[in-house]
Amino acid sequence: METPAPSSAPGQKPDSTKHHLRFHLPHLHLARVFGDDWFALKAEGFARFFGTPVFLVGQTVIVAIWILINVIALTSKWHFDEYPFILLNLAFSLQAAYAAPLILLAQTRQADRDKAHSDADAEHREFLAKASSERQALAAEQTSKLVELMDQNTRLTEMTNELSKRIEQLTAEMHTRLVQKATDAAGGKPGAP
Repeated sequence: METPAPSSAPGQKPDSTKHHLRFHLPHLHLARVFGDDWFALKAEGFARFFGTPVFLVGQTVIVAIWILINVIALTSKWHFDEYPFILLNLAFSLQAAYAAPLILLAQTRQADRDKAHSDADAEHREFLAKASSERQALAAEQTSKLVELMDQNTRLTEMTNELSKRIEQLTAEMHTRLVQKATDAAGGKPGAP
């Protein structure tokens, strides 16, 4: 059971935080039930084949032909297993003796794989939840900074307005005084040359 390595540029270490199977990598030791050699692959394939419709239909056809041949028994040459079908019963017992352990081992190992994948998925969900909460905390912090900056901007705008009003008031006052001095210097008569 090989997992593709994360892609990375030549000469660089792969970034395990970006690889999509990084949470499954700790469970690579859970190989196939019977190992990874030829026999193991065939045994697990055979165990998985027992539950397929092809196997069930094929077995049913073989059993039906077996029973028909032995019940009809046109000739004694074709009649090899009489009515209680002892030989057929022995064949089923032999099949069960081999199939049961294979199926149980395959189910046990599959349960181990499912648990490992479930653990990896739970770890992945926890990682996503942590990343989401970090993003939410960062967004809240940035929002509070923006609100603070907007408050400072509002205060600066208010100060600018106050200063503009004060400058306007002082300018008007200076204008009035200059006009007054010019009037006083001209002899107190407004409009005199």
